[in-house]
Amino acid sequence: MKFTQKKVILFDLDGTLIDSVPDLASAVNHMLKALERETFSEDTIRYWVGNGAQILVKRALSGQTEIDENLDPALFEKALDIFLMFYGQNLCIDTATYPNVATTLHTLKEKKYRLVIVTNKPFNFVGPILEALGLDGVFDFWLGGDSLEKKKPDPLPLLHACEHMDVTVDQCVMVGDSKNDLLAAKTCGMQSVGVTYGYNYGEEIGIYDPTYIIDDFSELSALL
Repeated sequence: MKFTQKKVILFDLDGTLIDSVPDLASAVNHMLKALERETFSEDTIRYWVGNGAQILVKRALSGQTEIDENLDPALFEKALDIFLMFYGQNLCIDTATYPNVATTLHTLKEKKYRLVIVTNKPFNFVGPILEALGLDGVFDFWLGGDSLEKKKPDPLPLLHACEHMDVTVDQCVMVGDSKNDLLAAKTCGMQSVGVTYGYNYGEEIGIYDPTYIIDDFSELSALL
């Protein structure tokens, strides 16, 4: 089975195209040290990634995935500023693409597919990371988690991307590693591909009923 009549492929970034956890974890722990709070292992922080910088910071301050409802707003704002400043200066120290991502993206580009990133990562961080990894010329455009008033799992970013690219939902496919990607796609009626690696909070990606599931990014070429 293959997708048919697709023109645009929407990609999540963190956990789908790149493993950014090492640098995110460094920024989180830098923030916590600056606030004289307990730090956490990279493996622990990995389960907190995927909903954007604000949620990541709140989870780190809470010390768990469930956010403490009693977090001090002033502490959160201070922590967020520390995190964003440090991360912005250390975006791509240990961040790397997953296996076969670069070659597959170039292959899809050669097949005349138009490629877009729809991520919950702040917009200003996306371009520098893509440039550092040699992927800045591959994508038509990208949306960050702060580009619109809502982010994934809300379908708004996907619908906005369709409008921007002048295509219908049926002409697009969403590729992602987490429930945020697949729920957004399902809500707007877009077909999707779930990758089994990445950051899905320890859950099996199949729970969220993607159209196809792949274990390696290179398998995407065979679906298109």
